[in-house]
Amino acid sequence: MAGDPMKKQTMYFRMVTSSLIRRRSRMLVALLAVAIGATVLSGLVTIYYDIPRQMGQEFRSYGANLIFIPSGDGSALSMDAADAAADFIPADDIVGMAPYRYETVKINEQPFMAAGTDMEEVKKTSPYWFVSGEWPENDGSVLVGQEVADYIRLSPGDTFTVTGTDIKDESFSRDFIVSGIVQTGGTEEGFIFLSLSDLEGLMGNEGELDVVECSISASQTVLDDIVKQITENVEGVTPRLVKRVTQSEGTVLTKLQALVYLVTVIVLLLTMICVATTMMAVVAERRKEIGLKKALGAANKSIVMEFLGECLFLGGLGGLLGVVLGFVFAQTISVNVFSRSISFQPLLIPVTLAVSIAITALACLLPVRSATDVDPAIVLRGE
Repeated sequence: MAGDPMKKQTMYFRMVTSSLIRRRSRMLVALLAVAIGATVLSGLVTIYYDIPRQMGQEFRSYGANLIFIPSGDGSALSMDAADAAADFIPADDIVGMAPYRYETVKINEQPFMAAGTDMEEVKKTSPYWFVSGEWPENDGSVLVGQEVADYIRLSPGDTFTVTGTDIKDESFSRDFIVSGIVQTGGTEEGFIFLSLSDLEGLMGNEGELDVVECSISASQTVLDDIVKQITENVEGVTPRLVKRVTQSEGTVLTKLQALVYLVTVIVLLLTMICVATTMMAVVAERRKEIGLKKALGAANKSIVMEFLGECLFLGGLGGLLGVVLGFVFAQTISVNVFSRSISFQPLLIPVTLAVSIAITALACLLPVRSATDVDPAIVLRGE
């Protein structure tokens, strides 16, 4: 007797699978509908959670989203204070941190604004800069803004003399080589960019900065927390978010995530409608079979269990297909849109299966109810 429940389960499984096989053309339509719905669900949910990271990387090409400036006491920003503030930023989130010091220098007795910085970090924080020529790799090489280059007629490879005056009014002159010409369409075209060490050699006062531009791949919430911690723990530094970047990023991410959510809901509703329509057609085809079973004493419960078993089988199989195809779908979108790959999220397996089975079960409620309403006397008379 102990084996009876097992035999019943085996028989029930055979009955469900044989019913699906006999009507494989219609069931294939329902399976494809569930699989497509699960694919969109799995793919879009993956994209939904990966959008902040992907879009954050894309927005980093528009420049820094956090800056450090001196506190309002009139003193300069020290390198030590900037380093202390940088310690509050997770290392994995830092794309680049470019320090800047601005000083007025003279070329042929004409005043120009020079910016001392770290060229390697500028490449990371300002990838939108277009440089005709090469980026400076050694001391003594500079980038010249397009406006400055046009004014004094400089080209890559030219040598010119820069004169700086330190706090003691002592003048120092040095020859520099133009490594490249900067074009940004902004204020950068009116500057001469050289290394911090070169500028300090001209002007003195080592270790002083005017601003540090930080490019951080993090959400608005994380950025706000970083600003709060630096404000509370580091003296001499005032952290400020670049609103035009962070607000635009937040707005775009919110709209994209809302769009993904809306599309997912619509696709799941369409999946439900498709499955319900297919199962209604299956019930209509099987009216005589249902009527005969009822005439032989089958209870409504057994008929309901049979149809629900078919629906849940379709939901589970469609969900498994959706998990695999959904990752391929999300990976394809990520590579083609963002040129970056994504990682598989194991949690999506149970979530996709659960949603697929639930959607299929809901879609089958109306067809199953119509199956229990079949009157065997009327059906067996051929009416």
